[in-house]
Amino acid sequence: MSGLASEPRGIAASARATDELGGAGRVGEPPEDIVALYKRHVSRGRATLADLTGGRLEVSSAGAHVYDDTGRRYLDCGGYGVFLLGHRHPAVTAKVVEQINRHPMASRILLEPTVARAAATLAGVTPPGLDFVHFVNSGAEAVEAAIKLARAHGRFRLVSTAGGYHGKTMGALTLTARELYQAPFRPLLPSARHVPYGDAGALAEVLRRQPDSCVVIEPVQGENGVVLPPAGYLRAVEALCREHGAFFVLDEVQTGLGRLGTWWGADREGVVPDALLVGKNLSGGVIPVAAMVATAAAYAPFSRDPFLHTSTFAGSPVAMAAATAAVQAIRDEGLVERARDLGARILAGLGAVFAENCPHLVREVRGAGLLIGVEFADEHGAGDFVLELLDRHVLVNHSLNAHRVIRFTPPAVLSEADVTWLLDAVTAAARAMAARAMAARGRRAA
Repeated sequence: MSGLASEPRGIAASARATDELGGAGRVGEPPEDIVALYKRHVSRGRATLADLTGGRLEVSSAGAHVYDDTGRRYLDCGGYGVFLLGHRHPAVTAKVVEQINRHPMASRILLEPTVARAAATLAGVTPPGLDFVHFVNSGAEAVEAAIKLARAHGRFRLVSTAGGYHGKTMGALTLTARELYQAPFRPLLPSARHVPYGDAGALAEVLRRQPDSCVVIEPVQGENGVVLPPAGYLRAVEALCREHGAFFVLDEVQTGLGRLGTWWGADREGVVPDALLVGKNLSGGVIPVAAMVATAAAYAPFSRDPFLHTSTFAGSPVAMAAATAAVQAIRDEGLVERARDLGARILAGLGAVFAENCPHLVREVRGAGLLIGVEFADEHGAGDFVLELLDRHVLVNHSLNAHRVIRFTPPAVLSEADVTWLLDAVTAAARAMAARAMAARGRRAA
């Protein structure tokens, strides 16, 4: 495969940071001591899962790489979609450190200029008409803000899609249509419905009966295994919401800011929701931050009363520095276009690897931009694949709502060497799994 035309400036700086790290990843505490602390103070279940990865500790990072406690380097194609700019992107880190040294947190009595600048920067890259920004600390909080804003307009019935993922706080969990996560916390918010994803007709039937609704969907379902809707679906959803007076929320926490190879999933069909939810990549991979971006009409209740929905740490100067720098770096380094081109290359490469080495183990390879899913024939195969890649020092994620699907969400700052590393590791993992499957068939035949 041919290389990309150019690499963003952040790659060279990240490579220098990686080289400087060297063995700096090593820590003095033995891994077993950290596991013991997890068991006593964090989560016994999480400590048990650590046994599957050999109790390795993630202690440092730079660019597309993270380092464990022995100094071993890993290619990070996971991170649940946070690291489009890689780890410690130099432009983002510099602005964050500068802000920490000047004014990291605000009194919230005086106006904070970093909030205004971050809002203007973000609104400058959102679809036309989405001009008002409400900053929060996480994607789930952005979902909660959207639910409350819809209720301020009298839209109290919630409609989301089967398999959708919107977070695990109480309102967000009501929208996350997965019994595994909902059951322990019932009763959730009332008046919620889930319709099949990609089925505009099913949504039309619900809205016909309950027009006072808030409709929340993803342009691509990430945690459901990278499910792409049929062409025209987003436009149909927008039209139905307008027809029936529903409040339309597009959850782009995972898909937004270039992950799909477009600035937004909304851009794929030219839709403008009442509220757009942003997260993950807004952090620049440095400081947690998320946002709800709304039209003037939708945002009016929050605009009139600044105390209607607030949070102590939302819009902190240090988070605003990260958000502003992240958007600027994505724009200035052409990372949206790079995600598009790099994603197409990796998607084709993965498809070819699995077709050649283990077509009987993989059902489908699909994706958009740098959100790519590999669906295995069963959950056991998906789990084996994660561990095979881990042995080859490549990190990927399973999908919370589709355990047969492994997700690749690599940074847009991958170098040529990183792409080769990734595809070589996948090839070796696929061959190892194919060999085990063949040996198992031979034992059964005997």
